[in-house]
Amino acid sequence: MLAGMGKRFLGALVLVFVASSAWAQGQAIEYKLSFPSPEHRWMQVEVRFPQVPAGTLQVRMARTSPGRYALHEFAKNVFDVSIVNGRGQPLAAARPDLHQWDVAGHDGTVVVTYRIFGDRTDGTYLGIDSMHAHINIPAALMFARGWFERPARVTFVQPPGKSWKVATQLFPTPDPLVFTAPNLHYLMDSPTDFSAFTLRTFTVDDGQKRTGPPPTFRIALTHDGTEAEADAYAKDVERIVREAINIFGELPAFETNTYTFLSVYLPWASGDGMEHRNSTSLTGAGALRNPQQRQGMLGTVSHEFFHAWNMERIRSRGIEPFDFEQADVSDDLWLGEGFTSYFDGLILERAGLMTMDGLLGDLAGMINAVTLSPGRRIRSAIDMSRLAPFVDAAASIDRTAWQNTFISYYTYGSAIGFGLDLELRARTNSKVSGDDFMRGLWAAFGKPGQKEPGKVATPYTIDGLKETLAKVSGDRGFANDFFAKYVEGRDLVDYGGLLARAGVVVRRRAAGRAFAGQVQLQPGGSALRVGSQVPFDSPLYKAGVAQDDQLTSLDGTELASTSAYEEALGRIKAGATVPIRFVRRGGEVVNTTLTLEEDPRIELVPIEKTGGTLTDDQRRFRESWLSSPKR
Repeated sequence: MLAGMGKRFLGALVLVFVASSAWAQGQAIEYKLSFPSPEHRWMQVEVRFPQVPAGTLQVRMARTSPGRYALHEFAKNVFDVSIVNGRGQPLAAARPDLHQWDVAGHDGTVVVTYRIFGDRTDGTYLGIDSMHAHINIPAALMFARGWFERPARVTFVQPPGKSWKVATQLFPTPDPLVFTAPNLHYLMDSPTDFSAFTLRTFTVDDGQKRTGPPPTFRIALTHDGTEAEADAYAKDVERIVREAINIFGELPAFETNTYTFLSVYLPWASGDGMEHRNSTSLTGAGALRNPQQRQGMLGTVSHEFFHAWNMERIRSRGIEPFDFEQADVSDDLWLGEGFTSYFDGLILERAGLMTMDGLLGDLAGMINAVTLSPGRRIRSAIDMSRLAPFVDAAASIDRTAWQNTFISYYTYGSAIGFGLDLELRARTNSKVSGDDFMRGLWAAFGKPGQKEPGKVATPYTIDGLKETLAKVSGDRGFANDFFAKYVEGRDLVDYGGLLARAGVVVRRRAAGRAFAGQVQLQPGGSALRVGSQVPFDSPLYKAGVAQDDQLTSLDGTELASTSAYEEALGRIKAGATVPIRFVRRGGEVVNTTLTLEEDPRIELVPIEKTGGTLTDDQRRFRESWLSSPKR
């Protein structure tokens, strides 16, 4: 039921905050965030470091952010820095690098004031304008090296003429503009939206014994739509939350007993979703009134909320604790991101927010991407995970070979998660499934890890994942073999055989159609420019075609448009060898031949839509797979 936040609930939050003081290690660092002219996209920050030991205080800006693995160099947006001691006297700071200010000669207190520019509304950066401040903490607040066990206190100052509210997972106080964090690990993981957002709340009882009320879920929604659209969105978010609980059997123990969806859908927002311990940042340029865009938004909600278990508490040792000064490398993003990508669609289907046909379409796209990518011959899922600092929202000026050498760990891991789910069901007549594997990980690593806010006490390793699969499946040999083939190796499961058990047919989506390889073709004048890398060993690659070449003729057809190219392919039989003419980047005209293959891309179709009959066994298997697991 949607309701406002009552006084009793706020009181409960304050009690939780008071209890959290047991984690405090020294006097709190104090931050004051003010917005003298938000229309100019900058914020002023004052940070007071008390009880500074004798010697040099190393003050830094983060270089990366929780949930991000590439370096983003947040110090680039800092300007107008001033540093004083506790009596307001100026202090000089040495700059050993672009991210750090070394302050000596203080009196035990150091106060740093600076301005920071931010004009990107997403889950990674800082976005400020006259409508709101969407704050990713590492992109905005300085910290002191070695002070991550210190508590923090954050005060927000209203912009002139505004009456903004604060939405955050930070611990509340009686003052609605003042919040605390038990340590800097938690502070840096606490995105905040300061705006006149629309609030919707609901509670969910997961059936577990609790000493207090069930958790409250808050949706802080900033958008340009109607109240009715906000209500409908909130109802669908609640359906997603309730369905996700069925997989793990219970909710995490949210600090402050709340979870917050920071949902910002504005024309200038950038599409993003970023998980955090007790909240998620959801941004995009779409509108709730647009059905297709709204479906994408709900997919991101499903993905990020699943992370409340898988990533925020079931966490790889490679990223725990998170390093804010260097790129963070993990072997296991195929599980953290990839399995989440598989389950986010399954949750939507089970919640009635996606059709079975929609889910099968997404799964077919995933299978095509992994099956056809040359990268799988080069790197395993573990190898792909390690590359995250190079590819996770990391921009490069120089061209890379990623299109031929890399598969997203989201996609690759989703393929593995899908395969494991079906394999477990096939081996046990649906008595054991991928849902059980996730519950096993929760029991082994997630739930035991919830000991201190901002930290995970029991992160996992590859060996721990194997051990969990061995216990869940009851077969250590199967667990070792699965990891050797599909995680550490480069094999793919037999999707056709496994899906047949669910009455789903795997078939060529364009049987008999000629195929030259998946490339981007850009019209221009009387030719088509190859706008992407040509896949290794594809027909075009074998013919010598490369990126930036201009295709001018195929089998006698002049290629002045992409439709001319498609029509020419449609007339040619798979396996035929035909003439092709193209101009290389350097101007060389090449006349050669192209041997076409049959289009290898597949689609997934319910057997009853192919004219076949769904058997009782297939129906039971499908219903078990696509229905909520019992709690």
